[in-house]
Amino acid sequence: MSISYLEAIREAQSLALATDENVFIYGQDVGAFGGAFKATKNLFHEHPDRVIDAPISEDAMVGLAVGAAIEGMRPIIEMQFADFSSVGFNQIVNQAATLFWRTAVPCPITIRLPSGGTPGSGPFHSQCMETIYAHYPGTIVMTPATVEDAYSMLLDAIAIDDPVIFCEHKYLYYHLKADSLPKQTLPAKSARIVRSGRHATVVTYSAMLHEALRAANNMKNDGYEIEIVDLRCIKPIDMSTVLGSIARTGRVLAIGEAFPWGGVTSEIISRISSEGFNLLDAPPVRLNSIDTPIPYHPDLWRYHRPTASSVEEELRKLIRE
Repeated sequence: MSISYLEAIREAQSLALATDENVFIYGQDVGAFGGAFKATKNLFHEHPDRVIDAPISEDAMVGLAVGAAIEGMRPIIEMQFADFSSVGFNQIVNQAATLFWRTAVPCPITIRLPSGGTPGSGPFHSQCMETIYAHYPGTIVMTPATVEDAYSMLLDAIAIDDPVIFCEHKYLYYHLKADSLPKQTLPAKSARIVRSGRHATVVTYSAMLHEALRAANNMKNDGYEIEIVDLRCIKPIDMSTVLGSIARTGRVLAIGEAFPWGGVTSEIISRISSEGFNLLDAPPVRLNSIDTPIPYHPDLWRYHRPTASSVEEELRKLIRE
């Protein structure tokens, strides 16, 4: 029996609620309705006093979570869409992220952001907000790309005594499945070599991992071996794994679905240039979505974001350098 990416998130929350009475879930329609994407389906019936519907105020939701964390609770906040977390931005970056440094009181909150694009979602329901929250000291930002990581990393996030921004990709909710949940896991802050290679390294995260894997499979027919690093967590970034991969290949393409101005791919390229310049045989390259609002039309949306085809095109140019 297979389990989907979304079901893995639900199972992680169910286990957290069952094993720690300080854990509770708070968000819009997370109770009897089960959440906008059904990530909390049936959890209200199992724990009616700890799966709680919130008003339509992301600012109030995060403010409540910070207050509850101060009193020893471990809240999980579900944003209906990552885009709307900007309404709670002040509470996240000026209250949650700074709390321990101001007061020596931990702030163990987990904020789940349904992130990234799906066909037809448009500019208000498709954004990748990880870069914004990674900018601020005090936050941890996780970006799971697999069913196994969606489960294990969410459990890790809930257990951490710092505020965690958990960016779960909406496109993966139903499109990604695994045979079972993991019994052995990698530490949440460690990157993973998903595929070994020797001609070039791809560094990526979240849904872009799967576009990179498709591109690498296509290029295998021509004898190219592409190594792929899944960052898994982008704040902090596991640069030792990234640099170790580049030492083997000499070339690197960083891929992200977020907008190109600044961002995770910019940070990766900057660090590689300063910490691993001597490892490079060609200039490092990055690939992001186009620097425009995200289009509604499915065909335009596919053109807007990196795909296996555009990843393969960039890799072939990089290898020819």
